[in-house]
Amino acid sequence: MSTRTASAGDIKEGSYIMIDNVPCRVVEVEKSKTGKHGSAKARIVGIGVIDGVKRTIVVPTDAAVEVPVIEKFTAQVISVAEDNIQLMDLRNYQTFEIPSGYIEEEAKGKLEPGVQVEVWDVAGYRKIMRVR
Repeated sequence: MSTRTASAGDIKEGSYIMIDNVPCRVVEVEKSKTGKHGSAKARIVGIGVIDGVKRTIVVPTDAAVEVPVIEKFTAQVISVAEDNIQLMDLRNYQTFEIPSGYIEEEAKGKLEPGVQVEVWDVAGYRKIMRVR
């Protein structure tokens, strides 16, 4: 799992963060003022990149949070089955499979053998994001 750390106060909408060990795209950030007895807090809402589930965390703004390293690459569809898609990585020609649940909605109807797709490798999860 490839991640790096960042300060919670530096997280912006549109960036990515790990919430409950799931990579999420940040859709909302609220920062509260420092109180009489504590530090400023950040409430971060994210939507899972892989599963689409909404998750929320509240942490001090100076706390370290995990940020996933997203690797994007091109692959070619070798075969399409009911429950998974077989792909070939065009960087090193290795083949691998992705479950059919890990496909972005806009790419679902366009997958057939020979088509090139953009794959995101996010913290050990792979997902087909779009057809090239």
